[in-house]
This record gives sequence, C-alpha cells and structure tokens, in this order.
Amino acid sequence: MHRASRAFALACLLGVAGGASAQLFEDPEWKESAVPPPPAFDESRLVPIEMPRYMTLKFGVDPATIAITGDGVVRYVVVANNKAGGATNAFYEGVRCATGEMKSYARYGSNGWDVLPNPEWKKMFTLNSSYTLLLSQQGLCRGAAPRGSVNEMVQRLKNPLPEVQ
Repeated sequence: MHRASRAFALACLLGVAGGASAQLFEDPEWKESAVPPPPAFDESRLVPIEMPRYMTLKFGVDPATIAITGDGVVRYVVVANNKAGGATNAFYEGVRCATGEMKSYARYGSNGWDVLPNPEWKKMFTLNSSYTLLLSQQGLCRGAAPRGSVNEMVQRLKNPLPEVQ
C-alpha cells in the first residue's frame, strides 16, 4: 500500500473531518463557485444547533437556506439569539467539509444584510465561534464531504445521533 493510501485509510478510520485527509488530498485547482446573495430566512423555521450549556446564545439554522453547491460548499443562514431575549443576528456562511473551513459572506442586523467585502476561508477548528464546527459535525458534513442531500442534513440536525464510523 502506498504511503498516501495508508495515510488516507488511517484518516478515514479515525474519522478525521477536514484534518489530515483534506491536507493530503486537497485539490490545488479548486475554485469556489459564484456566491449568490444572502437568502431570505424565517426564524419560525429554525432547527436548533446543540450548544454547550454555558453558552448565553442559542443558534439555529433555517433549513430552507441550506444549499450544496457543485464545488462542495454547503451554504446556509444561521441565526443567533440571546437566551434572555433581545436582538437577533444572522450570518450567511459557507462550510467546506473537505478542508474543515468556513467563510462568512454576510451579517444580518437591524438594518438588513451587510455583505462582507472580502470574505476569507478560515479553519473551523481554530475559530473562537464553535457553532460552525458544531453545525458541521451535527448535520452538514459526513467526514470530509457534505452529508448526502439537504434533506439528509436537516433530518440529521433534527434527530442527532452518534456518528457511526
């Protein structure tokens, strides 16, 4: 077995999502497809993201905004609310399961959507904001790939189960 094949097999066996396997096999020719404008979202449709109990914010994703693009990016709108009530903030983001990265395209506040001028991909494992990593683990990604279909992602988020490797 070739060295790269062994590394890939070990990464798959260990369930490394966006880690070693993505670094070994990342496509240097990959290019992100055109990003559409932020979609409309509805807070009444939010599917909660399971967060640690100490978090003062609760997060949910509007399943109607989840899209898987041909370049392997999963885009969605996530909404953050303070548990004590108050302002609602939303974020239009993308996750690249293959590399364990995320990108924030726009933010929603009291004045509507504010599109970020030059968003960049950032590693989810090093961010201060854990909701993106948890959202990816709980439903958007299966290992280093998007989880099948949008319907499968939504079902997984609504009915979290332990991942079977």
